[in-house]
Amino acid sequence: MRPLFLRQQIKVPRNQLLKFRKFLFLFGIITVLAALLGVGLYVWLHRSFHGLGPLQTEIVVIVPKGASAKRIAGILKASGVIHDANVFQLGLKFFSGRLPLRAGEFMFSKHGSAADVINILQSGSTVLRKFTVAEGLSNANIAKKIRMFPGLKGSVEWLPEEGWLLPETYNFSLGDSRHAIIKRMNKAMIELLAELWSKRSKSLPFKSPKEALILASIVEKETGISTERSRVAAVFINRMRKGMRLQSDPTIIYGLTKGKLRLGRALTYKDLREFTPYNTYLIDRLPPTAIANPGKAALQAVLHPIKSEELYFVADGSGGHAFSKTLKEHNRNVSKWRNMQK
Repeated sequence: MRPLFLRQQIKVPRNQLLKFRKFLFLFGIITVLAALLGVGLYVWLHRSFHGLGPLQTEIVVIVPKGASAKRIAGILKASGVIHDANVFQLGLKFFSGRLPLRAGEFMFSKHGSAADVINILQSGSTVLRKFTVAEGLSNANIAKKIRMFPGLKGSVEWLPEEGWLLPETYNFSLGDSRHAIIKRMNKAMIELLAELWSKRSKSLPFKSPKEALILASIVEKETGISTERSRVAAVFINRMRKGMRLQSDPTIIYGLTKGKLRLGRALTYKDLREFTPYNTYLIDRLPPTAIANPGKAALQAVLHPIKSEELYFVADGSGGHAFSKTLKEHNRNVSKWRNMQK
């Protein structure tokens, strides 16, 4: 025999069955509509997120440190970078992974999509600013320039010995520290001098790379003409080999000013006789430090001077110099220069 519960049938009232079927039908319709709506919203969001942005030209925008995604979206909307802040935030959530948005100064391209904008912010590809240091500046000059240069932060906490900052163009991002720029300049000079020193000409009268740096700084201050650097360097090197004093006016000026200010006048006979460790009219050696920060060309000139027997040079009145092998010839050139000055 069958069990009793299998022989019993559950009777559902007809009106309840109709209501249940009606519920299932409506639930099915709502589910389909919701699915269609969800697909539609997804397609709309995807198209809006990857569609062309409103920018008509490139623009630079600063994203502050610690800003939330909502605040960043507001900044971008106000700057005209994106169409809709909500699309930006939803796209960030659903399409852009979990990388954080970086702070800094960013450049956004014409018609860049919200997706493009987020890629830039997540990559941290900030705008690179440029800081250029000319050859022949002293540490004091460079420190002053860095303190006044916009976009950097902090103070100049440290300076190396004179001459150990490489004059060059340096890229930096908004908010980089001044101290970091100084450290980069110092590191660049150390590395460059080491490289050039390893390839130097033979039989140079230098005991160390520092001595080459010191003479390069003197050459840098003596001439700004590229074709003269190796020739000026050769004169000084010839004098060093013969045990002659360098007799360089820029060294006297540095001894009087330490590179902190301009002398503002011509050198006098009294200046020539005033002893400082930098007065190469009185000392029989190189100064104790460089007198400026030489560039790569001056360093190369000192480490690869031309072959010559010249021991003297003086200004020729045209921006360059007249070179000579003998004191007699040099005195004639000096006389010509003084007559031109008069």
